[in-house]
Amino acid sequence: MPTYILLGNFTDQGVRAVKDTTKRVEHVRGLAQKLGITVKDVYWTLGACDTALIADAPDEAAMTAFGLSIGALGNVRTTTLRAFTAAEIGSILGRMG
Repeated sequence: MPTYILLGNFTDQGVRAVKDTTKRVEHVRGLAQKLGITVKDVYWTLGACDTALIADAPDEAAMTAFGLSIGALGNVRTTTLRAFTAAEIGSILGRMG
């Protein structure tokens, strides 16, 4: 199952209610489960992004629906990255000409 990293930045609304951020993650885990996505880890971060979520999703469509569902809540703007393991990237590199 493909792995994705979902980076998040709090919106103004999200910052105003930042004390509820851990409660919101439980809701996000429920959204993921409905889409067949497994949330492996969630981190609150310093630097350019406020949060990072690592998940396994069945496909890009499920992950896109997940990201849009999170964004629609209004607390976080997201950026989704497809992550590759060493084995996966090795296979990709093997296809190079």
